[in-house]
This record gives sequence, C-alpha cells and structure tokens, in this order.
Amino acid sequence: MSDFLAACAVLLPTVAVGLLFWFIMRAIIRSDKTERKVLAKYEAEERARRGM
Repeated sequence: MSDFLAACAVLLPTVAVGLLFWFIMRAIIRSDKTERKVLAKYEAEERARRGM
C-alpha cells in the first residue's frame, strides 16, 4: 500500500498542473467566444443605426 501512495504522490503535481492548464485554456477560449459575441452585437447595432 505504501508503494501505491508513493506513486499517487509522484503523479499528483503532474495532474494538478494539467488541471490548472485546462482551466486557464478554458477561460481564455470562453472569454474569446464572449468577446466575439459582444462585438457582433455591437456591429449589428451600428449597422442598424446607420441604416445599412
């Protein structure tokens, strides 16, 4: 059982860094998607205001 815990302790930092990377990338991708949606809405409002 001690070997199993040692193996888990060795893998824990790798898994933690992987999860951190995943959360950061997910946040970047979601913010980009939200930004594109807001920009499209703004451009549509501007086109409507100018009568295009």
